[in-house]
Amino acid sequence: MDTAEKQPIPEQAQRRRLDGRRALVTGGASGIGRATAMRMAAEGAAVVVNYIGSAEPAQLVGELERDGGRALEVEADVSVEEQVVEMFRRARAELGGPVDLLVNNAGIEKPFPLTEMPLAEWRRVLDVNVTGAFLCAREAARSLIAEGTPGVIVNVSSVHEVIPWPRFSHYCASKGAMKLFGQTIARELAPHRIRVVMVAPGAIVTPINKELIGDPEKRRQVEEQIPWGRMGESEEVAAAIAWVAGPDAEYVTGSTIFVDGGMTLYPRFV
Repeated sequence: MDTAEKQPIPEQAQRRRLDGRRALVTGGASGIGRATAMRMAAEGAAVVVNYIGSAEPAQLVGELERDGGRALEVEADVSVEEQVVEMFRRARAELGGPVDLLVNNAGIEKPFPLTEMPLAEWRRVLDVNVTGAFLCAREAARSLIAEGTPGVIVNVSSVHEVIPWPRFSHYCASKGAMKLFGQTIARELAPHRIRVVMVAPGAIVTPINKELIGDPEKRRQVEEQIPWGRMGESEEVAAAIAWVAGPDAEYVTGSTIFVDGGMTLYPRFV
């Protein structure tokens, strides 16, 4: 008999990757955020699902709890300081400790040519995509540093932190800003053992892309830009986030991990 069969399974292998972690996912009610919340719970984390407006995630929270997880929903506009502070206060009270795994996923977009873009739309995208990430990262870092607790901040960026996108200059500006913001605070927070990583999706099948998904010709044109030949799934991005948030990625900080099927490889450049 192979003696290897008699060896006990190491304790680390028995544990789920995120057991004991307290996660908060902004924009967690749909798309990449929803898939991430589900993956975090499956990996053992208690999950706070942030949402705004009509996207109430009660069904998602119910599913996570029925599967044996711990979850709660908190409505908050991430671009409003008072609401962010209250969200983190409530998360701490409910979970019994500071959020040690923040996923800055909330983001919005709407196409406008430069010459037709209203200032209000420019500000709205920057407020949610950049200021929201700043406010949440600040609150998470404050609590973790105060208690001497290590943690991870994952900024859900985009291939458009490096790829220009006509009619989306505000969105590209926000993702470029998120990248350098993340790199900068990664340097600041490393001595406190708080890692900051950007996960940058490419073309992903999510509700925000419903117009594209429903148009076969537009979808074909996009998929021609992807060396892997297809759009990605939210679960594939969530898997990358779960890995980078876990112990196997302890030496990864300040980096961008592209989950894009090779979209950033400039497939049409010859």
